[in-house]
Amino acid sequence: MSSNRRNFLRQLAVGSGALAVGLPSFASTPAVPSDEELKVALEQSQKSQRFNMSGYAAPKIDKVRIGFIGQGMRGPGAVQRMSFIDGVEIVALCDLLPERATKSNKIVAKAGRPAAKEYSGENGWKQMIDNEKLDLVYITTPWHLHTPMALYAMEHGCHAASEVPVALTLEDCWKLVETSERTKKHCMMLENCCYDFFEMLTLNMSRQGLFGELVHAEGAYIHDLRDLNFSKTGYQNMWRLRANAKHNANLYPTHGLGPIAQCMNINRGDKMDYLVTMASNDFMMGAMAKEKAAADPFYNEFVGKPYRGNMSTTTIKTNKGKTLMIQHDVTSPRPYSRIHLVSGTKGVASKWPSPERIAFGHSWIKEEELKKLYEQYTPEIIKHIGELAKQVGGHGGMDFMMDWRLIDCLRNGLPLDQDVYDAAAWSCIVPLSEKSIQKRSNSIDIPDFTRGAWKTNAPVELTLKGGGNTGVIGVEKKGESKQLNVH
Repeated sequence: MSSNRRNFLRQLAVGSGALAVGLPSFASTPAVPSDEELKVALEQSQKSQRFNMSGYAAPKIDKVRIGFIGQGMRGPGAVQRMSFIDGVEIVALCDLLPERATKSNKIVAKAGRPAAKEYSGENGWKQMIDNEKLDLVYITTPWHLHTPMALYAMEHGCHAASEVPVALTLEDCWKLVETSERTKKHCMMLENCCYDFFEMLTLNMSRQGLFGELVHAEGAYIHDLRDLNFSKTGYQNMWRLRANAKHNANLYPTHGLGPIAQCMNINRGDKMDYLVTMASNDFMMGAMAKEKAAADPFYNEFVGKPYRGNMSTTTIKTNKGKTLMIQHDVTSPRPYSRIHLVSGTKGVASKWPSPERIAFGHSWIKEEELKKLYEQYTPEIIKHIGELAKQVGGHGGMDFMMDWRLIDCLRNGLPLDQDVYDAAAWSCIVPLSEKSIQKRSNSIDIPDFTRGAWKTNAPVELTLKGGGNTGVIGVEKKGESKQLNVH
Protein backbone atom coordinates (compact mmCIF):
# COMPACT_ATOMS: atom_id res chain seq x y z
CA MET A 1 0.00 0.00 0.00
CA SER A 2 1.37 3.42 -0.94
CA SER A 3 2.15 6.01 1.73
CA ASN A 4 -0.54 8.28 0.25
CA ARG A 5 -3.18 5.61 0.66
CA ARG A 6 -2.05 4.67 4.18
CA ASN A 7 -2.20 8.33 5.23
CA PHE A 8 -5.61 8.79 3.66
CA LEU A 9 -7.08 5.74 5.42
CA ARG A 10 -5.43 6.52 8.75
CA GLN A 11 -6.71 10.09 8.73
CA LEU A 12 -10.26 9.06 7.98
CA ALA A 13 -10.13 6.35 10.61
CA VAL A 14 -9.05 8.60 13.48
CA GLY A 15 -11.68 11.23 12.70
CA SER A 16 -11.23 14.78 11.61
CA GLY A 17 -10.30 16.10 15.04
CA ALA A 18 -6.65 15.38 14.34
CA LEU A 19 -6.94 17.00 10.95
CA ALA A 20 -8.58 20.32 11.73
CA VAL A 21 -5.33 22.14 12.35
CA GLY A 22 -5.89 24.83 9.79
CA LEU A 23 -3.58 23.53 7.09
CA PRO A 24 -4.90 24.68 3.70
CA SER A 25 -4.75 21.48 1.66
CA PHE A 26 -5.15 23.22 -1.70
CA ALA A 27 -2.13 25.42 -0.97
CA SER A 28 0.19 22.44 -0.49
CA THR A 29 -1.16 19.65 -2.70
CA PRO A 30 -2.69 19.55 -6.19
CA ALA A 31 -6.46 19.25 -6.43
CA VAL A 32 -6.29 16.40 -8.94
CA PRO A 33 -6.38 12.98 -7.20
CA SER A 34 -3.98 10.20 -8.09
CA ASP A 35 -5.44 6.89 -9.26
CA GLU A 36 -4.70 5.47 -5.83
CA GLU A 37 -6.41 8.33 -4.02
CA LEU A 38 -9.43 8.07 -6.30
CA LYS A 39 -9.64 4.35 -5.57
CA VAL A 40 -9.56 4.96 -1.82
CA ALA A 41 -12.15 7.73 -2.07
CA LEU A 42 -14.49 5.37 -3.92
CA GLU A 43 -13.87 2.64 -1.34
CA GLN A 44 -15.12 5.04 1.31
CA SER A 45 -18.51 4.95 -0.42
CA GLN A 46 -18.84 1.27 0.50
CA LYS A 47 -18.47 1.81 4.25
CA SER A 48 -21.43 2.06 6.59
CA GLN A 49 -22.79 5.52 7.21
CA ARG A 50 -22.09 6.72 10.76
CA PHE A 51 -25.17 8.98 10.96
CA ASN A 52 -27.41 10.35 8.22
CA MET A 53 -27.23 14.16 8.13
CA SER A 54 -29.77 14.32 5.29
CA GLY A 55 -33.05 15.35 6.87
CA TYR A 56 -31.39 15.79 10.25
CA ALA A 57 -33.00 18.42 12.48
CA ALA A 58 -30.49 19.79 14.97
CA PRO A 59 -31.77 21.05 18.35
CA LYS A 60 -33.47 24.45 18.17
CA ILE A 61 -31.38 27.56 18.80
CA ASP A 62 -33.41 30.51 20.05
CA LYS A 63 -30.74 33.08 19.22
CA VAL A 64 -28.09 32.07 16.69
CA ARG A 65 -24.68 33.41 17.72
CA ILE A 66 -22.56 33.88 14.57
CA GLY A 67 -18.86 34.40 13.98
CA PHE A 68 -17.79 35.52 10.49
CA ILE A 69 -14.43 34.59 8.96
CA GLY A 70 -13.30 36.65 5.97
CA GLN A 71 -14.28 40.26 5.42
CA GLY A 72 -12.92 40.77 1.93
CA MET A 73 -15.27 40.57 -1.06
CA ARG A 74 -18.17 38.48 0.25
CA GLY A 75 -17.96 38.89 4.01
CA PRO A 76 -19.32 42.43 4.49
CA GLY A 77 -22.43 41.58 2.47
CA ALA A 78 -23.08 38.55 4.65
CA VAL A 79 -22.73 40.65 7.81
CA GLN A 80 -25.13 43.22 6.45
CA ARG A 81 -27.73 40.64 5.46
CA MET A 82 -27.57 38.90 8.82
CA SER A 83 -27.96 42.24 10.58
CA PHE A 84 -31.53 42.38 9.21
CA ILE A 85 -32.55 38.96 10.53
CA ASP A 86 -34.28 38.52 13.85
CA GLY A 87 -32.92 35.87 16.20
CA VAL A 88 -29.32 36.52 15.19
CA GLU A 89 -26.45 37.80 17.31
CA ILE A 90 -23.36 38.94 15.40
CA VAL A 91 -20.77 37.95 17.99
CA ALA A 92 -17.42 38.15 16.20
CA LEU A 93 -15.75 39.26 12.96
CA CYS A 94 -12.42 37.96 11.72
CA ASP A 95 -10.16 38.79 8.81
CA LEU A 96 -6.49 38.41 7.99
CA LEU A 97 -6.33 42.21 7.89
CA PRO A 98 -7.61 43.92 11.06
CA GLU A 99 -8.91 46.97 9.22
CA ARG A 100 -11.40 44.81 7.32
CA ALA A 101 -12.93 43.44 10.51
CA THR A 102 -13.18 46.99 11.84
CA LYS A 103 -14.86 48.18 8.66
CA SER A 104 -17.49 45.43 8.85
CA ASN A 105 -18.11 46.27 12.48
CA LYS A 106 -19.39 49.63 11.27
CA ILE A 107 -22.13 47.70 9.45
CA VAL A 108 -23.07 46.07 12.75
CA ALA A 109 -23.18 49.44 14.50
CA LYS A 110 -25.25 51.02 11.74
CA ALA A 111 -27.82 48.27 12.23
CA GLY A 112 -28.13 49.30 15.87
CA ARG A 113 -26.54 46.12 17.17
CA PRO A 114 -23.83 45.76 19.84
CA ALA A 115 -20.29 45.85 18.45
CA ALA A 116 -18.84 42.47 17.54
CA LYS A 117 -15.53 41.22 18.88
CA GLU A 118 -12.79 41.64 16.28
CA TYR A 119 -10.12 39.07 15.44
CA SER A 120 -7.34 39.21 12.85
CA GLY A 121 -4.10 37.57 11.72
CA GLU A 122 -3.23 34.12 10.44
CA ASN A 123 -4.76 32.31 13.41
CA GLY A 124 -7.40 34.85 14.37
CA TRP A 125 -10.18 32.59 13.12
CA LYS A 126 -9.07 29.79 15.46
CA GLN A 127 -8.92 32.21 18.37
CA MET A 128 -12.41 33.41 17.53
CA ILE A 129 -13.82 29.88 17.54
CA ASP A 130 -11.90 28.98 20.71
CA ASN A 131 -12.90 32.08 22.67
CA GLU A 132 -16.48 32.77 21.63
CA LYS A 133 -19.50 30.57 22.30
CA LEU A 134 -20.70 30.38 18.71
CA ASP A 135 -23.57 28.44 17.20
CA LEU A 136 -22.62 29.13 13.58
CA VAL A 137 -19.34 29.92 11.83
CA TYR A 138 -19.91 31.72 8.51
CA ILE A 139 -16.92 31.31 6.15
CA THR A 140 -16.23 33.71 3.26
CA THR A 141 -12.49 33.19 2.73
CA PRO A 142 -10.42 32.01 -0.28
CA TRP A 143 -11.33 28.53 -1.48
CA HIS A 144 -8.43 26.59 0.03
CA LEU A 145 -9.37 27.71 3.56
CA HIS A 146 -12.99 26.56 3.47
CA THR A 147 -12.37 22.96 4.54
CA PRO A 148 -9.98 23.51 7.47
CA MET A 149 -12.18 26.28 8.86
CA ALA A 150 -15.38 24.26 8.53
CA LEU A 151 -13.72 21.26 10.18
CA TYR A 152 -12.42 23.34 13.07
CA ALA A 153 -15.84 24.90 13.57
CA MET A 154 -17.65 21.54 13.74
CA GLU A 155 -15.00 20.04 16.02
CA HIS A 156 -15.60 22.93 18.43
CA GLY A 157 -19.37 22.55 18.58
CA CYS A 158 -20.44 24.96 15.83
CA HIS A 159 -22.48 24.53 12.71
CA ALA A 160 -20.50 25.56 9.63
CA ALA A 161 -21.66 27.51 6.57
CA SER A 162 -19.08 28.00 3.84
CA GLU A 163 -18.92 29.84 0.55
CA VAL A 164 -18.49 27.69 -2.56
CA PRO A 165 -16.83 25.32 -3.16
CA VAL A 166 -16.59 23.83 0.32
CA ALA A 167 -13.67 21.56 -0.62
CA LEU A 168 -11.12 21.13 -3.40
CA THR A 169 -9.96 17.54 -2.84
CA LEU A 170 -11.74 14.22 -2.42
CA GLU A 171 -9.96 13.74 0.88
CA ASP A 172 -11.35 17.02 2.19
CA CYS A 173 -14.84 16.12 0.99
CA TRP A 174 -14.73 12.94 3.04
CA LYS A 175 -13.30 14.74 6.07
CA LEU A 176 -16.25 17.10 6.04
CA VAL A 177 -18.77 14.27 5.69
CA GLU A 178 -17.25 12.20 8.49
CA THR A 179 -16.90 15.17 10.82
CA SER A 180 -20.45 16.37 10.25
CA GLU A 181 -21.81 12.88 10.89
CA ARG A 182 -19.69 12.37 14.01
CA THR A 183 -20.36 15.76 15.58
CA LYS A 184 -23.96 16.04 14.29
CA LYS A 185 -23.19 19.59 13.23
CA HIS A 186 -24.48 20.94 9.95
CA CYS A 187 -22.00 21.73 7.21
CA MET A 188 -23.84 23.79 4.63
CA MET A 189 -22.31 25.12 1.45
CA LEU A 190 -23.69 28.60 0.80
CA GLU A 191 -24.95 27.90 -2.70
CA ASN A 192 -27.03 31.02 -3.14
CA CYS A 193 -28.17 30.17 -6.67
CA CYS A 194 -30.45 27.48 -5.22
CA TYR A 195 -32.51 30.40 -3.88
CA ASP A 196 -32.94 32.28 -7.13
CA PHE A 197 -36.65 32.82 -7.68
CA PHE A 198 -36.84 31.07 -11.07
CA GLU A 199 -34.65 28.19 -9.91
CA MET A 200 -37.00 27.68 -6.97
CA LEU A 201 -40.04 27.94 -9.20
CA THR A 202 -38.69 25.19 -11.47
CA LEU A 203 -37.77 23.07 -8.45
CA ASN A 204 -41.33 23.27 -7.15
CA MET A 205 -42.76 22.60 -10.60
CA SER A 206 -40.47 19.58 -10.89
CA ARG A 207 -41.75 18.34 -7.54
CA GLN A 208 -45.35 18.73 -8.75
CA GLY A 209 -44.60 16.71 -11.90
CA LEU A 210 -45.28 19.47 -14.43
CA PHE A 211 -42.21 18.58 -16.48
CA GLY A 212 -42.90 14.86 -16.19
CA GLU A 213 -39.87 12.76 -15.30
CA LEU A 214 -36.73 14.85 -15.61
CA VAL A 215 -34.28 13.34 -18.07
CA HIS A 216 -31.62 16.01 -18.56
CA ALA A 217 -30.50 19.26 -16.97
CA GLU A 218 -27.89 21.92 -17.69
CA GLY A 219 -26.14 24.53 -15.59
CA ALA A 220 -23.14 26.80 -15.95
CA TYR A 221 -20.97 29.54 -14.61
CA ILE A 222 -20.31 31.76 -17.63
CA HIS A 223 -19.06 35.06 -16.29
CA ASP A 224 -16.26 37.21 -17.72
CA LEU A 225 -13.99 37.72 -14.70
CA ARG A 226 -10.77 38.64 -16.49
CA ASP A 227 -10.60 42.20 -15.19
CA LEU A 228 -11.43 41.13 -11.64
CA ASN A 229 -9.01 38.20 -11.65
CA PHE A 230 -6.15 40.42 -12.84
CA SER A 231 -7.06 43.27 -10.49
CA LYS A 232 -4.50 44.04 -7.76
CA THR A 233 -7.30 45.17 -5.45
CA GLY A 234 -9.61 42.23 -6.15
CA TYR A 235 -8.87 38.85 -4.60
CA GLN A 236 -6.34 38.76 -1.74
CA ASN A 237 -2.88 37.90 -3.10
CA MET A 238 -4.45 37.21 -6.52
CA TRP A 239 -5.58 33.81 -5.22
CA ARG A 240 -8.29 33.26 -7.81
CA LEU A 241 -5.98 34.07 -10.72
CA ARG A 242 -3.40 31.69 -9.26
CA ALA A 243 -6.00 28.92 -9.12
CA ASN A 244 -6.82 29.47 -12.81
CA ALA A 245 -3.10 29.38 -13.62
CA LYS A 246 -2.50 26.12 -11.74
CA HIS A 247 -5.51 23.90 -12.31
CA ASN A 248 -7.16 22.98 -15.59
CA ALA A 249 -10.57 22.00 -14.22
CA ASN A 250 -14.19 22.98 -13.92
CA LEU A 251 -13.13 25.26 -11.06
CA TYR A 252 -16.51 26.69 -10.11
CA PRO A 253 -19.27 24.17 -10.82
CA THR A 254 -21.71 24.62 -7.95
CA HIS A 255 -23.68 27.69 -9.10
CA GLY A 256 -24.89 25.78 -12.13
CA LEU A 257 -24.96 22.32 -10.57
CA GLY A 258 -26.65 23.02 -7.24
CA PRO A 259 -30.10 24.08 -8.48
CA ILE A 260 -30.38 21.35 -11.13
CA ALA A 261 -29.07 18.70 -8.72
CA GLN A 262 -31.95 19.56 -6.42
CA CYS A 263 -34.42 19.35 -9.31
CA MET A 264 -32.98 15.94 -10.28
CA ASN A 265 -33.10 14.67 -6.66
CA ILE A 266 -29.36 14.03 -6.52
CA ASN A 267 -28.50 12.41 -3.15
CA ARG A 268 -32.27 12.12 -2.58
CA GLY A 269 -33.53 9.39 -4.89
CA ASP A 270 -30.72 9.39 -7.44
CA LYS A 271 -26.97 9.93 -7.40
CA MET A 272 -24.22 11.03 -9.76
CA ASP A 273 -22.29 7.98 -11.02
CA TYR A 274 -19.52 9.30 -13.27
CA LEU A 275 -18.40 12.33 -15.25
CA VAL A 276 -16.48 13.32 -18.35
CA THR A 277 -14.88 16.75 -18.72
CA MET A 278 -13.38 18.34 -21.82
CA ALA A 279 -11.69 21.74 -21.87
CA SER A 280 -10.61 24.04 -24.66
CA ASN A 281 -7.10 25.44 -24.75
CA ASP A 282 -6.47 28.86 -23.26
CA PHE A 283 -6.80 31.59 -25.86
CA MET A 284 -7.21 34.58 -23.54
CA MET A 285 -5.71 34.38 -20.03
CA GLY A 286 -2.11 33.95 -21.11
CA ALA A 287 -2.44 36.73 -23.67
CA MET A 288 -3.89 39.05 -21.05
CA ALA A 289 -1.03 38.26 -18.67
CA LYS A 290 1.48 39.25 -21.36
CA GLU A 291 -0.43 42.43 -22.10
CA LYS A 292 -0.54 43.35 -18.42
CA ALA A 293 3.14 42.56 -17.88
CA ALA A 294 4.18 44.77 -20.81
CA ALA A 295 2.72 47.74 -18.95
CA ASP A 296 3.43 46.68 -15.36
CA PRO A 297 6.27 44.34 -14.21
CA PHE A 298 4.05 43.22 -11.31
CA TYR A 299 2.37 40.79 -13.71
CA ASN A 300 5.59 39.12 -14.93
CA GLU A 301 5.06 36.16 -12.58
CA PHE A 302 1.77 35.37 -14.34
CA VAL A 303 3.31 35.14 -17.81
CA GLY A 304 3.89 31.69 -19.29
CA LYS A 305 1.55 29.86 -16.90
CA PRO A 306 -0.49 26.88 -18.16
CA TYR A 307 -3.82 28.60 -17.70
CA ARG A 308 -6.95 26.49 -17.59
CA GLY A 309 -8.96 26.16 -20.77
CA ASN A 310 -11.29 29.03 -21.50
CA MET A 311 -14.32 26.73 -21.64
CA SER A 312 -14.70 23.45 -19.77
CA THR A 313 -17.72 21.21 -20.20
CA THR A 314 -18.59 18.45 -17.73
CA THR A 315 -21.21 15.81 -18.48
CA ILE A 316 -22.53 13.60 -15.69
CA LYS A 317 -24.46 10.31 -15.83
CA THR A 318 -26.71 9.44 -12.89
CA ASN A 319 -27.50 6.03 -11.42
CA LYS A 320 -30.97 6.18 -12.98
CA GLY A 321 -29.60 6.92 -16.43
CA LYS A 322 -30.18 10.67 -16.54
CA THR A 323 -27.66 13.31 -17.60
CA LEU A 324 -26.40 16.69 -16.44
CA MET A 325 -24.14 19.15 -18.25
CA ILE A 326 -22.09 21.81 -16.41
CA GLN A 327 -19.99 24.49 -18.14
CA HIS A 328 -17.38 26.89 -16.78
CA ASP A 329 -16.04 29.94 -18.61
CA VAL A 330 -14.72 33.03 -16.82
CA THR A 331 -12.78 34.50 -19.75
CA SER A 332 -15.00 34.94 -22.79
CA PRO A 333 -16.61 38.31 -23.61
CA ARG A 334 -20.16 37.05 -23.55
CA PRO A 335 -23.28 37.68 -21.43
CA TYR A 336 -23.51 36.14 -17.98
CA SER A 337 -25.28 32.79 -17.84
CA ARG A 338 -25.97 29.90 -15.48
CA ILE A 339 -28.16 28.29 -18.19
CA HIS A 340 -30.41 26.51 -15.66
CA LEU A 341 -32.26 24.17 -17.99
CA VAL A 342 -34.37 21.24 -16.82
CA SER A 343 -35.89 18.94 -19.42
CA GLY A 344 -38.46 16.22 -18.75
CA THR A 345 -40.90 13.93 -20.49
CA LYS A 346 -43.62 16.61 -20.43
CA GLY A 347 -41.82 19.95 -20.64
CA VAL A 348 -38.74 22.10 -20.29
CA ALA A 349 -37.65 25.25 -18.46
CA SER A 350 -34.67 27.48 -19.19
CA LYS A 351 -33.51 30.74 -17.62
CA TRP A 352 -30.70 31.85 -19.94
CA PRO A 353 -30.44 33.35 -22.49
CA SER A 354 -32.92 35.78 -20.98
CA PRO A 355 -35.82 35.93 -20.53
CA GLU A 356 -36.71 32.77 -18.61
CA ARG A 357 -38.93 30.43 -20.58
CA ILE A 358 -41.06 27.33 -20.11
CA ALA A 359 -42.50 25.01 -22.74
CA PHE A 360 -44.79 21.99 -22.70
CA GLY A 361 -44.41 21.26 -26.37
CA HIS A 362 -42.69 22.77 -29.40
CA SER A 363 -43.30 26.40 -28.45
CA TRP A 364 -42.53 28.52 -25.42
CA ILE A 365 -45.60 29.50 -23.45
CA LYS A 366 -46.73 33.12 -23.58
CA GLU A 367 -45.83 35.70 -20.95
CA GLU A 368 -49.28 35.71 -19.39
CA GLU A 369 -49.15 31.91 -19.04
CA LEU A 370 -45.75 32.13 -17.38
CA LYS A 371 -47.17 34.68 -14.95
CA LYS A 372 -49.93 32.23 -14.01
CA LEU A 373 -47.33 29.54 -13.33
CA TYR A 374 -45.46 31.94 -11.06
CA GLU A 375 -48.69 32.65 -9.18
CA GLN A 376 -49.55 28.98 -8.80
CA TYR A 377 -46.16 27.36 -8.20
CA THR A 378 -44.00 29.97 -6.50
CA PRO A 379 -42.88 28.18 -3.30
CA GLU A 380 -44.24 29.27 0.07
CA ILE A 381 -40.83 30.49 1.21
CA ILE A 382 -40.72 33.08 -1.60
CA LYS A 383 -44.27 34.21 -0.87
CA HIS A 384 -43.27 34.52 2.77
CA ILE A 385 -39.99 36.45 2.48
CA GLY A 386 -39.31 37.12 -1.22
CA GLU A 387 -40.28 40.78 -1.43
CA LEU A 388 -38.31 41.63 1.69
CA ALA A 389 -35.35 39.72 0.27
CA LYS A 390 -35.39 41.95 -2.81
CA GLN A 391 -35.27 45.01 -0.56
CA VAL A 392 -32.32 43.75 1.45
CA GLY A 393 -30.55 42.61 -1.72
CA GLY A 394 -27.72 40.26 -2.55
CA HIS A 395 -27.90 39.06 -6.16
CA GLY A 396 -31.51 40.11 -6.52
CA GLY A 397 -32.49 38.78 -3.11
CA MET A 398 -31.31 35.18 -3.37
CA ASP A 399 -28.41 35.76 -0.95
CA PHE A 400 -30.78 37.04 1.70
CA MET A 401 -33.24 34.21 1.02
CA MET A 402 -30.41 31.75 1.64
CA ASP A 403 -29.31 33.41 4.90
CA TRP A 404 -32.84 33.83 6.21
CA ARG A 405 -33.69 30.22 5.41
CA LEU A 406 -30.53 28.99 7.18
CA ILE A 407 -31.31 30.95 10.33
CA ASP A 408 -35.00 30.00 10.32
CA CYS A 409 -34.09 26.30 10.07
CA LEU A 410 -31.57 26.57 12.92
CA ARG A 411 -34.01 28.47 15.12
CA ASN A 412 -36.86 26.03 14.49
CA GLY A 413 -34.90 22.78 14.47
CA LEU A 414 -35.60 22.07 10.80
CA PRO A 415 -33.46 20.11 8.31
CA LEU A 416 -31.39 22.30 6.00
CA ASP A 417 -32.08 22.48 2.27
CA GLN A 418 -28.40 21.75 1.60
CA ASP A 419 -26.53 19.20 3.71
CA VAL A 420 -22.93 18.05 3.90
CA TYR A 421 -23.51 15.40 1.20
CA ASP A 422 -24.63 18.07 -1.25
CA ALA A 423 -21.62 20.18 -0.30
CA ALA A 424 -19.25 17.28 -0.96
CA ALA A 425 -20.92 15.97 -4.12
CA TRP A 426 -21.18 19.37 -5.79
CA SER A 427 -17.64 20.38 -4.78
CA CYS A 428 -15.92 17.14 -5.81
CA ILE A 429 -16.57 18.03 -9.44
CA VAL A 430 -13.53 20.34 -9.18
CA PRO A 431 -10.85 17.65 -8.65
CA LEU A 432 -12.68 14.98 -10.66
CA SER A 433 -13.02 17.25 -13.70
CA GLU A 434 -9.28 17.94 -13.57
CA LYS A 435 -8.63 14.21 -13.41
CA SER A 436 -10.82 13.63 -16.47
CA ILE A 437 -9.12 16.38 -18.46
CA GLN A 438 -5.70 14.91 -17.64
CA LYS A 439 -6.91 11.52 -18.90
CA ARG A 440 -7.99 12.82 -22.31
CA SER A 441 -11.57 13.22 -21.09
CA ASN A 442 -11.98 9.66 -19.86
CA SER A 443 -14.87 8.98 -17.51
CA ILE A 444 -14.21 9.29 -13.78
CA ASP A 445 -16.35 7.70 -11.08
CA ILE A 446 -18.00 9.99 -8.51
CA PRO A 447 -17.99 8.83 -4.86
CA ASP A 448 -21.30 8.30 -3.09
CA PHE A 449 -20.91 10.52 -0.03
CA THR A 450 -24.29 9.33 1.31
CA ARG A 451 -23.03 5.72 1.35
CA GLY A 452 -26.27 4.40 -0.09
CA ALA A 453 -28.64 6.63 1.85
CA TRP A 454 -29.54 8.45 -1.39
CA LYS A 455 -31.98 5.63 -2.08
CA THR A 456 -34.25 6.66 0.81
CA ASN A 457 -33.34 10.30 1.55
CA ALA A 458 -36.32 12.62 1.17
CA PRO A 459 -36.24 15.33 -1.52
CA VAL A 460 -35.70 18.98 -0.58
CA GLU A 461 -38.89 20.39 0.94
CA LEU A 462 -39.75 23.98 0.02
CA THR A 463 -42.65 24.60 2.37
CA LEU A 464 -42.03 26.35 5.69
CA LYS A 465 -42.65 23.09 7.58
CA GLY A 466 -43.83 24.83 10.72
CA GLY A 467 -41.05 27.39 10.66
CA GLY A 468 -41.22 30.91 9.34
CA ASN A 469 -41.33 32.67 12.68
CA THR A 470 -38.02 34.41 12.07
CA GLY A 471 -38.51 38.12 11.52
CA VAL A 472 -36.77 40.71 9.38
CA ILE A 473 -35.91 43.96 11.11
CA GLY A 474 -34.96 47.46 10.05
CA VAL A 475 -35.19 47.01 6.28
CA GLU A 476 -34.27 50.29 4.62
CA LYS A 477 -36.22 51.40 1.58
CA LYS A 478 -35.85 54.78 -0.12
CA GLY A 479 -34.04 56.27 2.81
CA GLU A 480 -36.55 55.11 5.42
CA SER A 481 -36.00 52.52 8.10
CA LYS A 482 -39.02 50.26 8.50
CA GLN A 483 -39.77 47.52 10.98
CA LEU A 484 -40.83 44.63 8.74
CA ASN A 485 -41.39 41.61 10.92
CA VAL A 486 -42.62 38.41 9.36
CA HIS A 487 -44.35 35.79 11.52
